Amino acid sequence: MATKKRVTALIAFLVFLMMHVCFVSQALAASASSALLKAGKEAESKGYVFFTDREEIVSKAKKEGKLRVLTGLSGSIQATTEAFRKKYPFINTHVEEIKNPDIGQRLLLEVKAGAGRDWDIMRVHTDFYREWLPHLWKADLLGMAKHGVLQIPPEMIDPKNHNVIALVSRFEVAAYNKSLLSPGQLPKTWEDILKPEWKGRKFGTDIRPQELAALVPAWGLDKTADYALKIAAQQPIWARGGSRALAGLAAGEIPLYVFGANYGTVTRAQRKDPLGVIQLLTVEPVPVRIGVEQAILDISQNRHAALLWLEFLAGGEGQKLLDQYEPLTASVYSKGSAAEQALRGKKLSVVSWENNEKMEQWIAKLTEAYGFHKADYK
Repeated sequence: MATKKRVTALIAFLVFLMMHVCFVSQALAASASSALLKAGKEAESKGYVFFTDREEIVSKAKKEGKLRVLTGLSGSIQATTEAFRKKYPFINTHVEEIKNPDIGQRLLLEVKAGAGRDWDIMRVHTDFYREWLPHLWKADLLGMAKHGVLQIPPEMIDPKNHNVIALVSRFEVAAYNKSLLSPGQLPKTWEDILKPEWKGRKFGTDIRPQELAALVPAWGLDKTADYALKIAAQQPIWARGGSRALAGLAAGEIPLYVFGANYGTVTRAQRKDPLGVIQLLTVEPVPVRIGVEQAILDISQNRHAALLWLEFLAGGEGQKLLDQYEPLTASVYSKGSAAEQALRGKKLSVVSWENNEKMEQWIAKLTEAYGFHKADYK
């Protein structure tokens, strides 16, 4: 009899527990739904489009059935396009690369003139960032990412302009020829390059100080400009373009190359180096930049398919493909990416969204400190 009572009591307790869990789950779901609706209303009050249901996006993308993308990516286009088509076979997807900012500026002028209707997603170059903003669809990518409607790390999205996403991160490394330099000769800090032994064409650097400008968040503009003056006084081997400079490094023409090559560029050069002489060195603070800013055009005819593309490239599968084929340029905000792993525990100088628009001003000032003008590197 006692056993039967205990069983009855246990059953009653389990029933109570299940009802309690059910009640809590419903309360949490209601709370999440309420928060989502509130976020949607706030976004709409600021002029943004906000979807509370991802299935609505997919459904509308099916009706569109098409997508045309202009991107700053190159080596990964085939792999990412094929993977996206496999995931969304109902979207006819075409992707092309924008090779340089000059083409981006021409496209901007076309869009301003009312053309460019063949494209849905545009590469938004930093050089003309503000000019692009009035021509972009105001979809609240950030809000939808924060509330789980879109599976995108929120840090990839501009916190001020919620409709632009940076798909990659690039961080500066020093490259050297191991046949020309021993480990004891290598600089341990950026200031070491200013020592007398490095004067007189002993190292190379790019005449466009894009990577050097990424030290401004850590050092400030005045210190970085003063450093640029001292770099120029060291009489470096001036180069233009990381790939060409690394070819010279592999040939023994440049012992050390700084402020011109990022992690992915050097790694790509290493893969093509039959003698294995190209090595890389990470110097702190490590300059880190966001890159390949993308956004959906306001004149896009396939906006919902475009949302799915941005989500795909920012997600785990897309980021792995970027690391594999770009290579090693997936976002530092993508957990497990090559950049995120390589930079763990290191002191960084990050060009965040807040100061990304200032990069061109910084580059101009540092170019002047080098003794060049902007036209010298175009």
